[in-house]
Amino acid sequence: MTQGPTTVETPWPVAMLSGKIRDYIDRLGTVWIEGEITQWGQSGGNVYGKLKDLTEDATVSFTVWSSVRAKLTNDFKQGDRVIALVKPNYWVKGGTLTMQVFELRHVGLGDMLERLERLRKQLAGEGLFDASRKIRLPFLPHCIGLVTGKDSDAEKDVLRNAQLRWPAVTFRVVHAAVQGDRMVSEVTAAIKRLDADPEVDVIIVARGGGDFQNLLGFSDEGLVRAAAACRTPLVSAIGHEADRPLLDEVADLRASTPTDAAKRVVPDVADELNRVQQARARLSTRLTGILSSEVDRIGQLRSRPALSSATWIVDSRSEDLTRYVARGSELVGRVVERAGAAVVDLRSQLRALSPQGTLDRGYAIVQLPDGHVVRAPDQAPGGTELRITLARGSLRAVSK
Repeated sequence: MTQGPTTVETPWPVAMLSGKIRDYIDRLGTVWIEGEITQWGQSGGNVYGKLKDLTEDATVSFTVWSSVRAKLTNDFKQGDRVIALVKPNYWVKGGTLTMQVFELRHVGLGDMLERLERLRKQLAGEGLFDASRKIRLPFLPHCIGLVTGKDSDAEKDVLRNAQLRWPAVTFRVVHAAVQGDRMVSEVTAAIKRLDADPEVDVIIVARGGGDFQNLLGFSDEGLVRAAAACRTPLVSAIGHEADRPLLDEVADLRASTPTDAAKRVVPDVADELNRVQQARARLSTRLTGILSSEVDRIGQLRSRPALSSATWIVDSRSEDLTRYVARGSELVGRVVERAGAAVVDLRSQLRALSPQGTLDRGYAIVQLPDGHVVRAPDQAPGGTELRITLARGSLRAVSK
């Protein structure tokens, strides 16, 4: 299209003006700009947003294509302060101006948050935030180590609330700067000092909230690692809900405020006395129930026939014994009777078969002097002395 002077008679077409604007903007090339994200929307993998000047009332639209977004190492959201490498792009068809983003980074507070997030991920990867390494707080600490600012409200809150809950509790207070250049070194030294004290049962690091930048020291890597290496249970009572310092993550317990720390570390003596009374009441009720049940059980046992009369077993066994004795006597009598009859029979047989019986029937026994029985005459030649045994007595004779 030929370029010529524009007049009422020779106006430029819209396309010519749009082309000239596009060409002029293209000559600007890529530039770094800084601002605050006021709009961040995603669609089809691309991001469409707006960036506002930090001081002036000026806003530009920007686009982050999906290929560029995939290379971004951090998450961004509305309200973030960023610097971006952009190339202005004028869309002729729609007549709109937008900034194509090639790089996007946090700056200022965002830069600090970015470094903090990298450290958070590193320490989490090392396992310093794992629940398994958390140390359980003692039920009733006798001595509490307190790291806090001198004459601070946090110190007063912890001491007052803890002593109201359990008057006998004692404190080992170490004052340290809780913001500023000396904060990291002094708080780290205080934690190590109290951890080395054998009388300290638990350590509280307390500060009553504050601006995020003033609390950045509680996310210092050296301080956090010192807290992680602490062998004494450690409670973080920094009191910043929006952006939690890393000390909260590594501590064995996080308290929302110094007052909350005192309440969670020290039991309430009134509550504990009430629990003791309740336990005693439950124990008394339980024992009373057990004793009552056993008394009823013993009463039921005593009501049984075996235990109602002391002579019941003896009487019943006496009757059995009488029956057994009578039966035994009867059986023994029968046995003796049968044995007596057998003896009579045997005696009769013995008498019938015995030599005496034979003698009683008139027979005699002739014996030689040596005792041999004479069974034939030739055994006793004439003149032989003989002894003749009769049924009653004996005779002497001489054979002829």
